[in-house]
Formats: sequence, structure tokens, C-alpha cells
Amino acid sequence: MIILITGASHTGKTLLAQKSLEKYQYPYLSIDLLKMGLIRSGCTSLTPYDDDELTVYLWNICKEIIKTAVENHQNLIVEGCYIPFDWKKDFNPKYLDHIRYCCLVMSENYIKVHFDDIEKYADTIEKRLDDSYFTLDNALTSNRFYLQKCIEFGLDYTLIDEEYSIDFGFPE
Repeated sequence: MIILITGASHTGKTLLAQKSLEKYQYPYLSIDLLKMGLIRSGCTSLTPYDDDELTVYLWNICKEIIKTAVENHQNLIVEGCYIPFDWKKDFNPKYLDHIRYCCLVMSENYIKVHFDDIEKYADTIEKRLDDSYFTLDNALTSNRFYLQKCIEFGLDYTLIDEEYSIDFGFPE
């Protein structure tokens, strides 16, 4: 099985991927690590701030990794914000049967009530060098965007509303 985990910044994508690795023993691919490896190696002229272009660039690589994993009967977790909302168009039903998608979205109320905690736990798995862009307004706007796009594209999402739980479970 392939598990895709996406969502806005600070929603716990990397934490969920790590906990899923521990629970299911599936390896995971962090798209952020792939991004930085390609940027630092000079394989692309894109920068960490070129989000739209990075989504196209990185997804072209990730979708082929996913196809290869399915063909080889391998399990894999792919985690990051660079999974496009129209991702299903890149796979025929033979592949789609093996892919589960999870988008983490925090409700407006959750963000407003727990913003200090969201900032506090931002470094749980990965250490952020610069988190100055992450503001209450940014969190509200980006989570609204992810929720809207999931609804628009008919994608599964997990709404984090009252309490944060990282044990979402994935259907077999």
C-alpha cells in the first residue's frame, strides 16, 4: 500500500509519517528532504520558496516512485505539501487501488484555540531553521485553502477540530 500524507504547514504531516512508519513498518519518503537534496546538489535552480514550481517538479519524480513501488508490491509512505490536488489523474485504476490519501486540516477554531501549542510542537520531528513565516493568519489561510481544495477535488481529509490525535489509521 502507498500512503500519501499532505496538508498545510504545521499540521503534523511528518509526525504522522513517522508514527505510521513505526506502526506499519512502511518506509517513508519526505518530499521536503527530496526537495532540499535536489536544490543543494544543484540538480535544479528552484529555491525552497518556489512552491508552485516545486510541486510540479517534485510530483513528477514522486509519482514515478509511487508507480514503481506499486509495481514491485512495496509499501511506502510519501509525505509532504507538494502533492497536487489533482494527483489521481496521474494513475490508472490499477495503481489507485493501492494508494490511500490523507490530508491533514486544522479547523479555524482549533488553530485559534491551540496556536501557541502548534508553534510549540513545530519541531517535534524536524528542526525548522526559520519559522518566521508561520503566523496565525498564515495558518488560518493555508488550512482553509487545503480544506477547500479537498472538497473541490473530492479528496479524503482529516479535520483536526477538538483534539489533535496522530493515530488516524489507514484502511488496508
